[in-house]
Amino acid sequence: MTAPTVATIELAPRERQVLEGLSDGTTLTTVALTLKIRDGTARGYLKLAKRKLHGASENATALAIAYATEAITRPDLIDPEGLFLPREQRELVPLIGRGMSASAMASELKRPVGIVRRDGRDLLANLGASNPAHAIRQAWQYQVLTANQVIAWLR
Repeated sequence: MTAPTVATIELAPRERQVLEGLSDGTTLTTVALTLKIRDGTARGYLKLAKRKLHGASENATALAIAYATEAITRPDLIDPEGLFLPREQRELVPLIGRGMSASAMASELKRPVGIVRRDGRDLLANLGASNPAHAIRQAWQYQVLTANQVIAWLR
């Protein structure tokens, strides 16, 4: 069985650099400083990249799609053996990747929003992530999020 595919997405070099910079949990301002460009310029590159990445509205969603479509360099995989994520936290990963709010996730999972928020905080802690975009990178590395899952959302 072949893996599902989507059209190739070509990002400009700066668009790739901005997205890859956000993947390690830093802010857009820090990415701009690192790239020696203005904050507004970095914001513009991110906006263009998101538009190309199926109109992603959230940084986490843009990263998930960029990894799945290989629009940016995929991070090295880490053996998931040492990672403990309860089912409740694992279920949040694709929803975060889709850019859902805590209340939308709670509705989808039929759980109280407070519990979903707690599970989200615990997920970030367990992944060692500082924000949702960073959590997507970590989830990708630990193989909790895969290209097949992301491509399935895009269909």
